[in-house]
Order: sequence, then C-alpha cells, then structure tokens
Amino acid sequence: MKKTSVVKNYIYNTSYQLLVLLAPLITTPYVSRVLGATGIGIYSYAQSIATYFTLAGAVGTTIYGQREIAFVRDDKKRRSEIFWQVSLLRFAGVFIASLIYFFAFCFGAEYSAVYQILLVEVVATAFDISWFFMGLENFRLTVIRNTIIKLAGIIAVFIFVKSSDDVLIYTMCLTLPIFFGNISLWISLPKYLVKVNVNVSDVLRQLKPSLILFLPQLATEVYTVLDKTMLGFFASNIDEVGFYTQASKIIKVALMLVTSLGTVMLPAMSHAYAEGKKDVIVKSITKAFHFVFMLGFAILFGICGIAKNFVPIFFGTGYDSVVLLMIFISPIIIFIAMSNVIGKQYLLPTKQEKAYTVSVFTGAIVNFILNWILIIKYDAIGASIATVLAEFSVLFVQAFLVRKQLNLFRCFMPAVKYFICLSQRGCICGAIMFIGVYFIGEVLGSGVWTLLIQIVAGIVIYFVELAITKDSMMAEGINMVMRKIRKE
Repeated sequence: MKKTSVVKNYIYNTSYQLLVLLAPLITTPYVSRVLGATGIGIYSYAQSIATYFTLAGAVGTTIYGQREIAFVRDDKKRRSEIFWQVSLLRFAGVFIASLIYFFAFCFGAEYSAVYQILLVEVVATAFDISWFFMGLENFRLTVIRNTIIKLAGIIAVFIFVKSSDDVLIYTMCLTLPIFFGNISLWISLPKYLVKVNVNVSDVLRQLKPSLILFLPQLATEVYTVLDKTMLGFFASNIDEVGFYTQASKIIKVALMLVTSLGTVMLPAMSHAYAEGKKDVIVKSITKAFHFVFMLGFAILFGICGIAKNFVPIFFGTGYDSVVLLMIFISPIIIFIAMSNVIGKQYLLPTKQEKAYTVSVFTGAIVNFILNWILIIKYDAIGASIATVLAEFSVLFVQAFLVRKQLNLFRCFMPAVKYFICLSQRGCICGAIMFIGVYFIGEVLGSGVWTLLIQIVAGIVIYFVELAITKDSMMAEGINMVMRKIRKE
C-alpha cells in the first residue's frame, strides 16, 4: 500500500476530531440558553448510560481491529479476513448489548423517552468501521464522509430545538448523524476488500484478544463517563450534571488537539514494531512527549486565564459554576496527553495490553472511590477533583511499568521547560502567558472583544517565548512548513 504521512494523518484526524467536538460546541451557546442546565443534564446523564452499552457492544474491537489491520495492511486477502471477522464479532456484541439496554431502560425508567432515542446510538456502533480505515492509515475518507453528516446535525439543532421541552428533539439531532455517518463509510469498502470465506470459529477466535483490549477500554470509559452517571445519582440536583458537562466539553476540545497524535501514531507504531524497528519507536515516543508538553501547557494555562470571561459569553447566564469547574478539570490535559503517549503510542503497539489494562483499571477504581466520597459533599467540584486524580493515577502506574523500557527522565524533561522555564534565560513560559491573559481580562473587563484579545495575546506571548529561546519543536514545525511551501 501507498505509505501515508503521519503528519498528514495527524492533520486529518485532528480535523475530524475537531469536527466531532466542535459540532456540539457550535450548538452549545444556543442549546445552553434554550434547554438550560436541566435539559443538558438530563441528556448527558442518559447518554452516559447508553455509552456503557455502546462500549460493551464493541467488545474492544475498535482498538483491536485498528491494530490488527495495521499489522496486515499490505496483504489485501488477510486484511479482508480480519475485517469480516472483527465486524461480525462487533455485530454480535451490539445485538446482545442492544437487547439488554432495550429491556432495562426503554420502558418504565426515568427519562425512558430519551433512552429510546439513544438506542439508535447503541445500534449504530455495529456499523462503525472507522477502525478499519484508521488501521490502513486512511483518515481522509473518514473526515470527508463525516463532515457532511456532522454539519447536517448542527443545522438540525438550530432548526428544530426551540424550547426547554425539546430535549427529545435535541437527542435525535445528536444521535441520528452518528448512525448515518457510520453507514456512509461502508460505501467505500469494496475497493479495499476481496471476497473471502469466514466461519464462526474464525470470528470466535478474535474474541479473546479483543476482550483483552476491551477491559482497558471499559475501565477508561468508566472513569470518563462515570462522573456524569454518579453525578446523576448523588448530586444535589440534575443541574450539576449540566454544569459538569459544559466544563468537560471545553476541556475535551482542548485535549483532542493534543491527543489526536496518539490515534494516528498507533498504526504507524504497530507497523514499526512488526518490522522490529525499536529505535524508531523510542525516538518517536521522545518526540511525542516533547510535542504534547509544548502544546498541552499552552492550552492548560490559556484555559485558566480566559475561563472567567469565557463562560458567561459562551454559555450565557446561570453557568457561573462552570468557571471553577474548567479550572479544576484543566490539569487532565497534561495527564491524559502523557498517558496517551505511553499507553496508545507505546504499550498497545508493542502488545503490552496487560500493563495498559492495569493502569486504566487503577484509574477507574480511584475515580469510583473518589466520586463516591467527593460528589456527595462537593457535587460537580468533587467529580472534577476525582477525575484529575484518577488521570494522574493512570499516568503514574504506566510510568512505573515502563520505567525500565523507556528513558522517562529524558522523555519528561521538556515538561520542566514548558511549565517552569524555557531555558537558562529564565523565561517562565506558562506562568507569563497566564498572568498576561488574566491581567487583560481584569483590566478590560468582560466582553467578546476582551476574550478575543486574551486569546490572541496568549498565543502571541507563548510562541514569542518559544521563538526567543529557539525551541526545537517549534523550529522543526516551521522548517517542515517551509519545505512544504518550497515544494509547491
């Protein structure tokens, strides 16, 4: 197969993930004012329940299928066999999960009407074959197909959601695009596959290795979704779920910019591992850490600096609680970015699923216990603290398990540079940017223009500091762009 650039795939994947996350963000200023925190809380709580079933239905095939396709991407017959084996396993899993979900939540439960619509999202999981194209490192097709569908969903929200009673309509607008987006990818399949014979034993043979990856996925999803579920159970009111959801949306958009590299690196690293290129893996890991620190700290300090002015402008009145929640949750940008490098860019491609599973299960346990303790006392703030500490525990366990395989001191050193000081010249990068951005907000007061000035000023301050200190990662990026321009 034609070799695909990791850089291009990063751009494609980042573009798609931006769309996935920006789709609700584009509608959020409107929806937060129309539905209110209560309506958003109801949807988010019900959707968190549905998420467990979409995950269970996929039985770990998303990451497993992507990795296995990456291993055999140059063998058309073998990748066709793996595609159908994994797909049929996925169909069977979704069928069972859908039945359980239907009888458990679609009748008699609180918010049952919302659950009924979300059943479409559970079923749609069976038709999601994005893992196949990601394994082939073909991110362009996924981006184009789903852009059209997502834009249709955004338009639908603005057209059909008109009052606080339109929670069901809002759910439809978010759910149906997922189904049609997944279906659309099947149109392009024929040119990538050949006719093969698949029997039940072949399908069942994929179950065990898929389940091995399902366990860490389950644990990961538990401690990322469990917050909303437990808030729905234990918080003083459903509005807390709405506040937490809104804060999380902003952080996840920021986080996606950093972690998208992991998605495109997994097939590339798997291929390098299959060819025995360990030196390539180590070099790539070191560079990946440098990248996530450079971008991650900039985003973290930027969010903290603009939160006070951003929340009332973006969400409207009645969302003051979101300011503190954004600040409390923001450290996960760094923790998840680092664990993403170790977990998805190193442990999974090198078939160290056990170590990955141990780390995410640790995070799930920590999150569950802390949620149980903190939510009852502190509502959404408690859930935020639990999330940050859970993510840190994942990172800590992963770092401990790979300490003899990777030079972590060398990998983590760039963090000191971007967090404390950029060089011997003593330029305190993140702190200076934060102080500058926050000071602008205090002097100019709240408003749209103030927010825009804060964002632009933050970007300028940070990258001027990088330029002054001749940051290697920034220099490499500039050189890559210049080479591209010269070629064109």
